[in-house]
Amino acid sequence: MLQLKSIGTPLVLVLALFAMSGCDQAEKSAQQMLDQAAETAKQAIDKTNDAAQQALSDAIGSEGEKAKAEDDKKDTQDI
Repeated sequence: MLQLKSIGTPLVLVLALFAMSGCDQAEKSAQQMLDQAAETAKQAIDKTNDAAQQALSDAIGSEGEKAKAEDDKKDTQDI
């Protein structure tokens, strides 16, 4: 019986260490997944921002051309 107790304590400690190392590994994996998700979200936000800037630029550009065309039309009618 004494031998089982002397083997049992180190065995419990070893199992606890394995469990802790498993938790550390799971934590590292979770952190990597979160980092990857954050990077993907950042890329999506950047692409959305670029598309919005392009759409705004296109909208302002076409509005500016219309305004200039109307100004030219007014100038020719005044003559």
